[in-house]
Amino acid sequence: MQVTLSVIKADVGSVGGHTLPSAEMLETVRQTVESGRETAGLLDVAVMHTGDDMAILMSHTRGVGCAEVHGLAWTAFQRATAVARGQGLYGAGQDLLKDAFSGNVRGLGPAVAEIEFNERPSEAFVLFAADKTEPGAYNLPLYLAFADPMHSPGLLLSPDLSEGFTFRILDVEHTEGDRAITLNAPEDLYDLAALLRDTHRYVIESITSRRCPGEPSVSVSTTRLRNIAGKYVGKDDPVALVRVQKIFPATEEVGAPYALIPFVAGDTRGSHNMPLMPVPVNTPASAFFCVPIVSALAFSMHGGKFGRPADLFAEPFWEEVRRRASAKAMEMRRQGFFGCSMLPMSELEYGGITERLGRLDRQFRIEIPKRTRRHGNGRAATPAAAVGLAGSLAGR
Repeated sequence: MQVTLSVIKADVGSVGGHTLPSAEMLETVRQTVESGRETAGLLDVAVMHTGDDMAILMSHTRGVGCAEVHGLAWTAFQRATAVARGQGLYGAGQDLLKDAFSGNVRGLGPAVAEIEFNERPSEAFVLFAADKTEPGAYNLPLYLAFADPMHSPGLLLSPDLSEGFTFRILDVEHTEGDRAITLNAPEDLYDLAALLRDTHRYVIESITSRRCPGEPSVSVSTTRLRNIAGKYVGKDDPVALVRVQKIFPATEEVGAPYALIPFVAGDTRGSHNMPLMPVPVNTPASAFFCVPIVSALAFSMHGGKFGRPADLFAEPFWEEVRRRASAKAMEMRRQGFFGCSMLPMSELEYGGITERLGRLDRQFRIEIPKRTRRHGNGRAATPAAAVGLAGSLAGR
């Protein structure tokens, strides 16, 4: 059975600042999607939130970019925005950057990850959803799961994985269409590392199997909101779909890399480097500078229907990881604005500091050193003030 998974997420308002959507907003999204699921051709649907971002997961048979599926999500977020405004919530409609739906939510603000495939007898996949960070936050965990046998033992132990994977990487700073490159692991491992280290510019969009050429495993939302809005309107808060098991890494192999707690771009006002903390689904954003967070739900699917998901970061092991993430976050924030605590100048998106830097740049002046006069014998002449000072000191 050919199935499409579509996850569409947006921040359209939250309680008391950037914390979490209200219960009424979530219920509005659920009711809207449920009432429209037959028209949109949905097989199943699930709604959840990570921080202040609501995500709608949908299964259907209508392919990637289906107007009815995208349109239903757009309507749900519009109605949730109206609820947020009625409740006086913060940032109502924040991620809805355009006024009208045009058949697809790409380029309108919401983040989208979609993947189409023939459903396996035991179809397993993981939905990752992150808040207060950018799409490149998935670069390292996915690299470790799909290309590094130190972290993903299946690459050595399983013949289904030993041929490696194909990575499609986007240059997200290029806004006139997709600027993409395709690289293979393990042959192009160093090239992959050279690109993926720059999480602000080069982002994994998808990963496919080489054992079964073209069989998709990963889809990541790659939207950068500032490229749509022309200014900072919030971090991109990406989602990712990852099929697991059999010819793909195991669930634990795609989950374990998050225990490294990598530093990623994000934080309050979106302008700092902070650790990515794995949290249970439906966790509010942290009041400690909005530490970047990521949740993971593992699903089994049969006939396009979801069973009850497993909340991967809710089990006891991750309590220790969160403790370490908290310690890393507090140490980094002790540096305030200084050095690596803040993002590089090209990534400082908040208007205040960019305007300040622009004003200061106009105040710089190029100073040309005065030329030194020389005597006829070629020796440099000592300025009169220096002679006077020298003579005064010599006479003491």
